[in-house]
Amino acid sequence: MQLFLILLSGICWSIVYIELVRKGIKDKTYGMPLFALGLNFAWEVIYSFSDAFEGVFPGQRAVTIAWAVLDAFIIVTYFYYGKQHFPERARKYFIPFSILAFASCFVIQFAFFFHFTPVVAAKYSAFAQNAAMSVLFLTMLFQRGSARGQSVLMAVCKWLGTLAPTILFGVIYAFDIYVILLGIVCSVFDILYIVMLAKWQEEPLVYA
Repeated sequence: MQLFLILLSGICWSIVYIELVRKGIKDKTYGMPLFALGLNFAWEVIYSFSDAFEGVFPGQRAVTIAWAVLDAFIIVTYFYYGKQHFPERARKYFIPFSILAFASCFVIQFAFFFHFTPVVAAKYSAFAQNAAMSVLFLTMLFQRGSARGQSVLMAVCKWLGTLAPTILFGVIYAFDIYVILLGIVCSVFDILYIVMLAKWQEEPLVYA
């Protein structure tokens, strides 16, 4: 069961990133909200160079590096297409604000990393950012009013990719109320996101 959940999470999140790159290029936009992207990328970069997973999940470092590379492609779509989604009066601040946002996300992730042991930091920060990510994806969908840059496949894989480690770290390894509560928050918003995305995905895209 443990191996199954680990593989399920790894495969699902890989599909999420690939779909976001594919849909971003196809729809001429970016598919992951800015702060979700920043926190995600910062986590992957930090734990690509950390020994947090050594002896716990063999091969996880290689997977984390692969995720960071895929996220880098999503970042490219963000900087290439993102300005169109900025308020018109603030578009001249798009680049400096975006850089500040990414820098702030690294600071937040380093706060976890330096305060906790690497293994605890990796787990707790991952669930915190996933909860934020679930809220941000649904918010972005409402703001855009269309499924542009996103897909139901990505949304379902995102939900399963977080649900699997919630069960693994919150129940199987040890009872962890922090993981369980944040996992519940993720599932609630992820399911709402899937339902709304499925409802809107067939609507014509508007290329602003």
